[in-house]
Amino acid sequence: MVSRSRRLPPSLGTVAWLPVILLTIGTVGYRLVEGWPWFDAMYMTVITLTTVGYGETHPLSPQGRVFTMFLALGGIFMLFYAATEAIRTVVSGELQTLLGRRRMEKKIAALKGHVVVCGYGRMGEQVCQEFSKAGVPFVIVDRNAAVLENLALPHAHPLVGDATSDDVLRSAGLERARALVATAASDADNVFITMTARLLNDKVPIVARAEEDSTVPKLRRAGATRVVSPYVLGGGRVAQAVLRPAVLDFLEVTTRKEHMDLQIEEVAIAKASALDGQTIHESRLRSEVGLIVVAIKRRDGHMTFNPAEDVSLGAGDTLIMLGRPEQLLTVDRLASAR
Repeated sequence: MVSRSRRLPPSLGTVAWLPVILLTIGTVGYRLVEGWPWFDAMYMTVITLTTVGYGETHPLSPQGRVFTMFLALGGIFMLFYAATEAIRTVVSGELQTLLGRRRMEKKIAALKGHVVVCGYGRMGEQVCQEFSKAGVPFVIVDRNAAVLENLALPHAHPLVGDATSDDVLRSAGLERARALVATAASDADNVFITMTARLLNDKVPIVARAEEDSTVPKLRRAGATRVVSPYVLGGGRVAQAVLRPAVLDFLEVTTRKEHMDLQIEEVAIAKASALDGQTIHESRLRSEVGLIVVAIKRRDGHMTFNPAEDVSLGAGDTLIMLGRPEQLLTVDRLASAR
């Protein structure tokens, strides 16, 4: 897991700084009390703290001897404390946790085109499972470290922190992400997450969850590209199971990855690709590839359903197709930039 803080744990920080602090106090003390050169003062401090007993660098005044006694006694106890903390840190696993945190930070820093999921509740967990099945890398952000501790989903990168914070979203790589999903437990948190993300990245698509109907316009004003209400979706699905069961079965077959015989998929047409500037007939998507072209979503958002053979395709259009996985893979290659 990665924490929003990049500082060392307090125990390790104390261990690292104690010798430096003691050396500084001793060197400055001998310089002020005895007036020795800096190097002699530092040398006297080192042999006092390490108790090697090489003898005094210069004859000590009474004030210097008092200072030496306090430095030696204080140094022994403080260095003993530092050694104890170092051993405790290694034994308790804090060092291993820190190393694991650093490795995860490097992995997240190398991500590009991933999804940032904010909130690992019941809905967030389902979203992460879908991304994991699809092989999409994602960063899951939650302020509760306990819920992320045993996260073992493929392609998951856990990040402990408050998703409403600019620093946390930057640590999650929002500037390089393909999308952000706000699935926090409360609508207020999702509004703040959406607002923060939109201010950091004005182009990233944001999909936000809304519990209350009144929250939907707030999320849209905050910058959400899409707003999803679990109760509306769930209620509609239950109703369709009664009113149009065959249609619902068809959607289940074509939208779930585990059903490999037939899938519905979308593919964006890149500039200068094999499909750019072609008509449906010239592309031979139906006649040779064997796909069912369900619709074309134009760059301006207009949707053309069941397009005719003479309808042209262009860069920025999105094809919505129905076919077998190998057919969809062929179209994906044709739609990619050469």
